[in-house]
Amino acid sequence: MKKKIAIITDTDSSLSPELAAQYQVRQVPIAIHFGNETFETWEDIDDQHLFERIDKEGVIPKTSAPSPGMFVEAYQEAFDNGADEILCFTVSSGVSATYNSAMTAIEQFPDREITVIDTKSLTMGQGFMVLEAAQMRDKDATREEILAAAEAIRDRTHLFFALPTLKYLAMSGRVGQLTAGMATILNIKPILTVRDGKLDMLERVRTKRKSWARVVELCEQALDGGEIEQMAMIHVNVPNEARELEALIRDKMLCPETSYLLDLTPGLSVHGGNGLAGIAFVVQ
Repeated sequence: MKKKIAIITDTDSSLSPELAAQYQVRQVPIAIHFGNETFETWEDIDDQHLFERIDKEGVIPKTSAPSPGMFVEAYQEAFDNGADEILCFTVSSGVSATYNSAMTAIEQFPDREITVIDTKSLTMGQGFMVLEAAQMRDKDATREEILAAAEAIRDRTHLFFALPTLKYLAMSGRVGQLTAGMATILNIKPILTVRDGKLDMLERVRTKRKSWARVVELCEQALDGGEIEQMAMIHVNVPNEARELEALIRDKMLCPETSYLLDLTPGLSVHGGNGLAGIAFVVQ
């Protein structure tokens, strides 16, 4: 008899609540802290409310991993709902203590089967792994088969994002105020990617039009003549711009008929900034 496997992740996966529910995935929320106030992603805060407050107060909030207790609660709920074992996919340990929290929570279940996977990725690099795991689970795959398929997806996933401003990176201290000021004067737009499990600046391009064109070029280079198997357009409060960027990509490359349109989510948005638009895709 096949074991019933529960899939758990965290909200840095950029999966919407609707998408997570569709695939029967439980998400544990990343927390956002404005002073003494704490907000849980999707429960209390989303990208829109996040940047309304940032722009109002002029302060970038802190983020924190879910506590071990929150993972204990998620694990217990899964077992209470009939799961025989759990696979928990966390955001990269290189950017968050989420993996450590998920591992610590296992200690409360010494006789149960729980596997925690450090995805070594984030946003839909993590999210595509979770969706693949859920689909494999629904095909009655074994734990080993599920993990192998998820890792194979990670190795074929690429992510590129265009930022309209260095303002928020300067507010968070990731670039200097002088650099940000000069970038504004010169109309410089950063391009970000996920490298070594972290959101990292890949290069800087002048003008928004050129930054989008560069994202398209980077996608073409990553494809190397292949096709896009799965794609998600990711944004921070600019869904229409994300779709415009998608149109440019579809004009140049072979893409699937449908794509996801997803918020980056607050735990990651604070490290990029308002107006971010980009793509995560899996090479066929």
